[in-house]
Amino acid sequence: MENGENNKDVKVVALLTAAGIGSRMHSEVPKQFMIVKNKHIIIYTMERFQNNPNVDEIIVATLPDWIVPVEIYAKQHGITKLKHVIPGGATGQESITNCLEKLREEGLRDNDIVMIHDGNRPLLPANVISSSIETCIEKGNAIAQIPCNAVMLRTEEDQQTCVEKLNRDLIKETQTPHTGRFGEVYRDYQVLKEKGLTNVVAYCDALMTLGKELHLSEGSEINFKITRPDDLAMFEALVYSPIYTQLLQQDEEYKNEQREESGLKLSRKIRG
Repeated sequence: MENGENNKDVKVVALLTAAGIGSRMHSEVPKQFMIVKNKHIIIYTMERFQNNPNVDEIIVATLPDWIVPVEIYAKQHGITKLKHVIPGGATGQESITNCLEKLREEGLRDNDIVMIHDGNRPLLPANVISSSIETCIEKGNAIAQIPCNAVMLRTEEDQQTCVEKLNRDLIKETQTPHTGRFGEVYRDYQVLKEKGLTNVVAYCDALMTLGKELHLSEGSEINFKITRPDDLAMFEALVYSPIYTQLLQQDEEYKNEQREESGLKLSRKIRG
């Protein structure tokens, strides 16, 4: 995408999926609603976008019984960018589709940008958000990723016998956000529905399933997904560590840069 008129006044919306029941966490409370340091995990995630000057709005898909609590928690913590909390679906694909339909109903334009992010990835750095938006503008979409540092092995179907070592330099671990122009993301999910594909786990999966080219953007080791008890323990430790303080300091740096006369490079690119 070229800079200029096509990107002028474009809106950036964060779409958060938070409708999982957390079966792998072995907890009665869904993982996105667990409390760490007097704050629900979903609020930590929303704050990542609330604090980023390039994001305009937030929409959340969640469990029906948690819609009102999410609205209340967001108000308590000053999440002013939250515009919609809607029922999620039985799968991540359904939750994303529900949000896309709501955004279409609310008049989001094809050229606007939607960032699909897991509600239980609460340590998303500002530079990862900006890299995702910038890559989307330049190349059409963006999938956050980090390099693979482990030795990667392919197994037989029994998953007990290793038959091949894979070239880890050619393997990437995907994260969210997955970012695209709203019109294209909306159409992609409509095509999945038309084809009867009902459990495509993420937008990167959707792009590959539809035979489209996807583009990689910057990820982060701390942008992990809280799925199991050890993930929660790691998050709790990080919230009390200097790493979390640095994350908040980076937020302030991005805000201060935008206040300068020249503004952020990314903001200039987005706003035209």
